[in-house]
This record gives sequence, C-alpha cells and structure tokens, in this order.
Amino acid sequence: MKVDTGIMAATLEDVGRRARELEEFGYDGLLTAETAHDPFLPLAVAARHTERIELGTGIAVAFARTPMVTAHTANDLQRASKGRFVLGLGSQIKPHIEKRFSMPWSHPAARMREYILALRAIWSAWNEGTKLDFRGDFYTHTLMTPFFSPPPNPYGAPKVFLAAVGERMTEVAGEVADGIIVHGFTTERYVKEVTLPAVERGLAKAGRDRASFEISGPLFVVTGADEAQMEGARRAVRQQIAFYGSTPAYRGVLELHGWGDLQTELNTLSKQGEWVRMGDLIDDEILRTFAVVAEPEQVGAELKKRYGGVVDRCSFYAPYESDPQRWRAVIDALRAA
Repeated sequence: MKVDTGIMAATLEDVGRRARELEEFGYDGLLTAETAHDPFLPLAVAARHTERIELGTGIAVAFARTPMVTAHTANDLQRASKGRFVLGLGSQIKPHIEKRFSMPWSHPAARMREYILALRAIWSAWNEGTKLDFRGDFYTHTLMTPFFSPPPNPYGAPKVFLAAVGERMTEVAGEVADGIIVHGFTTERYVKEVTLPAVERGLAKAGRDRASFEISGPLFVVTGADEAQMEGARRAVRQQIAFYGSTPAYRGVLELHGWGDLQTELNTLSKQGEWVRMGDLIDDEILRTFAVVAEPEQVGAELKKRYGGVVDRCSFYAPYESDPQRWRAVIDALRAA
C-alpha cells in the first residue's frame, strides 16, 4: 500500500523545501487540495524540487474549469514532473459550483464521465495527432490548430483519478478513470459493499480489469503519544465526521450502518451553527467505525487489516496537530504489515 500526504505550505516560497522534506521522509505521493489555494501551482514548484515522489491534486474541482483549461494545465505538470503527475478530479456540490464558481451544474455523474472523455480526446489530439472532434451533451471540443497545440508529451497523458462517494459517480470512475479517490467519510463496510461493486460495474462497461485501476483514499486515524494527545485526536475526528455527516449527499454511508436519522439531526444542527454539539453526537462506536483508533505502532497493522488488498494507496486523515515522527512510525508499521 502506497502512502500519500498533503502539502500545506503557507506560501509558494515554502513549497519547494516542504516537498523535498516529504519526499525524503518516505512518502510515495504528495497531494494538494482546492481549498484556500489553487491546487495546481504548488505542484509546479514541487516538481522542480523533487525527483521520485508522485504529485497529484486531491482534488481539483472539475466543473470550475473547462476540459480544455484542465487539459493544458495537467499536460504541463506531467511534463514538468517527468511523468509523475496524477490529475485528481472531483465534482464538488451544486451550491459551490453555482454560487462560488459561477459555473453550470447538472447531472454530475454524466457530466463528469463526459469531462474525462473530453480530456482524453484533447490529449490524444496533442500526443497522437488525432483530429479533435469531441461532441457531447455538456462539452464540445472541435477546434485545435497548431498554434494552440503543444508538442507530444514525452511522458504521455497523466493518470486521472476521480473522487466519488455515490454509486453512479463511482461507476463512472471505474469506466473512464485510472483510479478512484474514496472520500474520507467512508467505512470499511461501505468500501467493500458499495464502492467496490460499483467500481467493478464501471470496469465491466469499459472491458477493463481491476489490475488496471487504483483505489486511493484518505483514511481517518486517531492516534497519539499519550492519552492527552489521543483525546485531542478523538475530539477533532469526531468533529470532522459530524461535519461530513451533516451533508445530505453523504447520507448513504450512515444509512448503510442504520444511522440515517443521525444525518438529519446533524444537518439541522449545522444550520444552527452548533458545531460542538454535532461532534458530541459521534459516539465511540461511530468513531471506531469511521476511524482507526490506535497507538502509532499499531495503526499500520489496523489499516492493513481493514483495507489491505482493497485500497492501493492511502493518506492519513488526521485533522489535528501531531509530531511528524509519529507518522514515520505509522508508515514503517504499515509497510512492515
């Protein structure tokens, strides 16, 4: 199982040093997110300061930009990183697309399928010289002249991973993407009973097998060097689980475990701004269902027990302050397991 990590450098000036440190630390992949900063710019800097580590967006919001814009950016990063770039895409949700990005929203799974197919058509035009003639329900790309066409990329097109929770988007990932980014708000049971079957259905549509596809995901971890740190980690992860649980789009995960009514309650409290009370609703059973709760030396074995043979790469979802050496012990234990 490969181990990825996020980069949270405050400024672009910090990215090169931080990326080099994380590569030396032993991580396999370095991920950026589209939150308070652009997801692509830090990776351009990281590409110049690293040699081995894979560089990916985890995630970039697809519907905030057109396939052509994304194709150019991803192609440049693939070249700059010498073939180490992974384009991780996500749909976001309707309010953000319409109200934050001022972009159209409709039929997200069908739109995302077409988006990725459009990317592949554009890259094929650049790398193989095929005529660009993509005509879909949401996107049309039929014009590509030499002036706007970059030369063939010596490293080929980048891999495309798709973030998905629901079954329809997960099927799309299996059909047209190179991998899926499982949402942090998931459980071992949900992955095995819902995610994997949906991936297999998508792979079957495309005539592909599981060996050609990667499953990646941030996995909640509660750990610490002593009880005080453990308690702080429990509290932070409870809050994060509650935050995600309040979102209607993620209700299916809770319903699988018989906790559907909890989603309604969390959603109501979120609208009242009762964030602390929301975290209090996440009891120990729910916490341990969503998160590995263990001392650092035991985390690797527990992750392997839950997700070994299922998840090909992971990152540690730990929304709390911690000593980096704590994760060194986790990585060593995970690889030893």
